[in-house]
Amino acid sequence: MLRTARLLASGDDHWAEDLVQVALTKLYVHWAKVRRDEGAERYAHRILVNAFLDERKRMWRHREATTERLYDASPPTGADPADRLTVLAVLAKLPRRQHAVVVLRFFRDFDVRTTAELMGCTEGTVKSQTSRALATMRDLLHEPLETMESLR
Repeated sequence: MLRTARLLASGDDHWAEDLVQVALTKLYVHWAKVRRDEGAERYAHRILVNAFLDERKRMWRHREATTERLYDASPPTGADPADRLTVLAVLAKLPRRQHAVVVLRFFRDFDVRTTAELMGCTEGTVKSQTSRALATMRDLLHEPLETMESLR
């Protein structure tokens, strides 16, 4: 869950931990609703995605913005840290639903049906949000280098 939350939070480890804490608390409170056939993991991921989407909607809560980021978790072996920062910056530029779709589909490897269930929408919505998100990411990644530096 923390890995998914980190991706949803665009690398902000503290916000990711907050999202996981909210999700686990809600899971505990609603434990009786967890169906044996679905399992706690799927229910917890749905709560996590909803917590992320709800948090992004709240305008009254402002997050602290730092000028220099420190990451506690090391990136996967062989990955270029600059690429990781670029991808996280581009993800942060996406609208919240597109951001969630990209994380669930490509980082968590959920299929369209599962992603739709977790997000509480139709499979067609997942497909269209994925298409729009990939187009936006492609455009952002192909911008001139000076623009990409400003994303970081």
